[in-house]
Amino acid sequence: MRVLKFGGTSVGKPERMHSITEIINDNHRKIVVLSAVSGTTNALVSIGDNLVAGDKAAAFAVIDKLWGEYQAFVAELYSTEAGKANGTAVIEKEFALIRSVAEQPTATGVEQRLLLAQGEIISTQLFHHYCTEIGRKSVLLPALDFVLIDDDNEPVLSFIEEKLSALLAQHADVNLFITQGYVSRNPKGEVDNLKRGGSDYTATLLGAAIRAEEIQIWTDIDGMHNNDPRIVKRTFPVREVSFDEAAELAYFGAKILHPTCIRPAQDRGVPVKLLNTMEPSAEGTVITNNNSARTVTAIAAKDGITVIKIKSTRMLLAYGFLRKVFEVFEKFKTPIDVITTSEVALSITIDETHNLEAIKAELSEYCTIEIEDNQSIVCIVGNFTAEKPGLVLSVLNCIKDIPFRMISSGGSRHNTTIVLKSEYKNQALNLLNEGLFDWK
Repeated sequence: MRVLKFGGTSVGKPERMHSITEIINDNHRKIVVLSAVSGTTNALVSIGDNLVAGDKAAAFAVIDKLWGEYQAFVAELYSTEAGKANGTAVIEKEFALIRSVAEQPTATGVEQRLLLAQGEIISTQLFHHYCTEIGRKSVLLPALDFVLIDDDNEPVLSFIEEKLSALLAQHADVNLFITQGYVSRNPKGEVDNLKRGGSDYTATLLGAAIRAEEIQIWTDIDGMHNNDPRIVKRTFPVREVSFDEAAELAYFGAKILHPTCIRPAQDRGVPVKLLNTMEPSAEGTVITNNNSARTVTAIAAKDGITVIKIKSTRMLLAYGFLRKVFEVFEKFKTPIDVITTSEVALSITIDETHNLEAIKAELSEYCTIEIEDNQSIVCIVGNFTAEKPGLVLSVLNCIKDIPFRMISSGGSRHNTTIVLKSEYKNQALNLLNEGLFDWK
């Protein structure tokens, strides 16, 4: 059995939904995971934000605009009166729910999460009815019936495995199942989610749970490239990467893949393919447990980075000091990306700053703090072993004319990381691209 995930751009127009049915038109038994139609999640976020701000008029204006877009979508998606009636019934039902949430006196996190789920709930129902219209037998499996997160917002794989396997067994004669990405329930039974980009995570969780033959992530890009094609002058698709390399690239900025989605597939040894909905015949990228022979595989960059310099001549190397520092970040559930140290200072980077002032206040009790924002991380990913010397020198030679804030190497055999001001990021990506790859 296979798991195929299609993102927002892949379902963003009726003709693209039509094309998906051609991609999945084979004899393989499969689960199709869909994101919301492109633009929908942003609109739902806007509705929720307006409700929290108490601006119901603005919220209903967004709802009315989105309603009009879905009316047009349904009119174009279906060619029969029965299909149009089914599609219209879907959007009428779900928009009635959206409007009922908007009419509540106050909007809490519960209501906001309920709103955010509607994008995937609508797209999967519309696609299911389109399959019915063209004679493709399918079963719609609500993700709320089998995707559960725990109190730490982590998915409970054992629960997914148990519930999903039972549901699939009820339909042994069906080859096509459709479900929502991103959507889940929390331990309270409330509608929740796997955070933005979580449809990738849904696909790999389901693939791991059923021990799928493979997981396919369909986007609008021909696989993973060696660098960001929006910024650098020339790039090429990387046909095969290891799970470790892909995880580093995804976390440090490669937009094609959600950072958290690698681990479930890696743990169960299920290969992941990155494919292009707009060009289904393209080779794409496959992610496996195999380590490549390349030294440098790809480069990625991540913006919105804040550097925190922690300085304490008295306590930095004292027993327990680092533990105290990390406990502060743990207390405020703020992940740390990069760490460098000297005898008297510790520098770390974060990209979640909503608790920055509270973190700064606690750290200031026993050390001095300097904050630098508008930073970027540039990550060089590959297979870096002791037998392959000279990488850091090559990196530094490429960017010798660019000032950088931090460099980290050796913490992973797959990652060398540079932190620099965001204004230098594009220049650094182009220089590294020309200097680290063989363009002959």
